[in-house]
Amino acid sequence: MKMSLGLGKRIELEMRGRPADQILDLNLDNCRANKIEDLTSEFTNLQTLSLINLGLQTLEGFPKLGNLRKLELSDNRISGGLTHLLGCPNLTHLSLSGNKIKDFDMLDPLKDLHFLQSLDLFNCEVTNNEQYREKVFAKLSQITYLDGFDRDENEQEDVDGEEDEDDDDENEVDDEDDDDDDNEDEVGLSYLTKNIDEDDDDEEDFEPGEDGEDDDDDQIVEAVDDDDEDDEDAAGEEDGEDEDGADDDEEAEGEEEAEGGARGTKRKHDEEEDPEEDDDA
Repeated sequence: MKMSLGLGKRIELEMRGRPADQILDLNLDNCRANKIEDLTSEFTNLQTLSLINLGLQTLEGFPKLGNLRKLELSDNRISGGLTHLLGCPNLTHLSLSGNKIKDFDMLDPLKDLHFLQSLDLFNCEVTNNEQYREKVFAKLSQITYLDGFDRDENEQEDVDGEEDEDDDDENEVDDEDDDDDDNEDEVGLSYLTKNIDEDDDDEEDFEPGEDGEDDDDDQIVEAVDDDDEDDEDAAGEEDGEDEDGADDDEEAEGEEEAEGGARGTKRKHDEEEDPEEDDDA
């Protein structure tokens, strides 16, 4: 009774409050139970179930799990009753290693698992038969791998490894996307850097022109200064002309005054001579 409760509590723990139909993988390894209890067909979407080392003696009560693909029953005490697994018609991987499977007839129910690809009976008593592999492959023609090897002794690829490889492929794709993004960033940076360098080169190319423009500006300034000086010289000449004109006017006035004085002196002299003529008369 305690074993059954232990299994039930473990199932509840593994569910973590999720509905049974949302559980895809369920690991109940190392619980103590001699039969299946508290595991129901409510786990409609369950794909992987592991019941390793529970101490199971029978598969009675095993639920119908239509989507179950992989079932681990290793290291239990199962000696028969494989018909209870027929409620899992899509089962592809079944491990019964370390159980009490003694003869080939116990395997007959597995003929109806048409999608079964891999069967593990390692460390079961039936494996001691010299024709063990030939008889199992003959009985269960649908399987490809027995105890990890096919009919030609080619090793089976690990299912978990395949999933890991898929994850690695996805990671590689992500890495390639990251590399593409990095390359795009590098291209963008290279493009910007190239533009900046070209701008710098353009600036360097235009430096002589800029100096020439500065020289032109200096020449314009000098020309303006020359024009200002010419204006000043012209103004000075005009002032000089005005001064010369004033001097000429002054000289003319002086000459007129001198002529006037001379005329006045002559007139006076004439007047002085006239009385004498009057006296003679």
